[in-house]
Amino acid sequence: MARIVGTPGVDRLEDSRQAPACSGRAAGSPPNGRRSRMSGVALPPPLASGRDADVYPLDDDRVLRRYRLGGDVAAEAAVMDHLHARGYPVPRVHHAAGPDLVLDRLTGPTLAEAVLGGAVDAGRAARILADLHRRLHALPARRAADPADRVLHLDLHPQNILLTAAGPVVIDWGNATEGPPGLDVAMSAVILAEVATEADSPVSGPARDVLVGYLAETGPLPLLERSVALRAELGPLGPERLGQAAALVRRLAPTATGGPA
Repeated sequence: MARIVGTPGVDRLEDSRQAPACSGRAAGSPPNGRRSRMSGVALPPPLASGRDADVYPLDDDRVLRRYRLGGDVAAEAAVMDHLHARGYPVPRVHHAAGPDLVLDRLTGPTLAEAVLGGAVDAGRAARILADLHRRLHALPARRAADPADRVLHLDLHPQNILLTAAGPVVIDWGNATEGPPGLDVAMSAVILAEVATEADSPVSGPARDVLVGYLAETGPLPLLERSVALRAELGPLGPERLGQAAALVRRLAPTATGGPA
């Protein structure tokens, strides 16, 4: 199935094999059936693989998400622990060390897959996305000195939302930071617009529909230009494509006086 992907370096259409959704990035088929090791124990081929990480099954309840180029997941795990303890829907972290995160294994389609498959319409998808932002930004930040700052996901879009039996769960917290909530809200609009402006793409129309509904939920985006500048640093696309996406959001976003700009 075609997928909407918004993580840095992978904003493109990919063909993904059907597999149980999990709390790591699920993008594409497992590479070469290779085996990896954790604590000296051989792992089976990954359930799913993305640009940055592979996701391996450990048992019926847990998966290992391993960043392929190494690194340290401590900050990502700390954010997820902070949010999980306050009731926000993120996978529970069982273990974090070096490039490895052991997480709850979650079952369900991504919100993007549900929209493309017709199980969820664009309006409902937009409301789910906006509600997850509201719930996230109602919680206190971990470290920020400014009491108005909140945890920001900065990659919150339909492909990073799993629809589980218990409700939507947000995955992929590698970009998380703290700052003004409006930056996070605007970033999601920009990512949706990147997909909506992809020429001749079967997902551009649904992405635009979700974007329109999302902007109706969020209202004006005062930090749009700041989010565009940040996306230029974090995102995979060149200035021309990002410019097209930003122009679409400017055109569709409501103004402070109401109605699209």
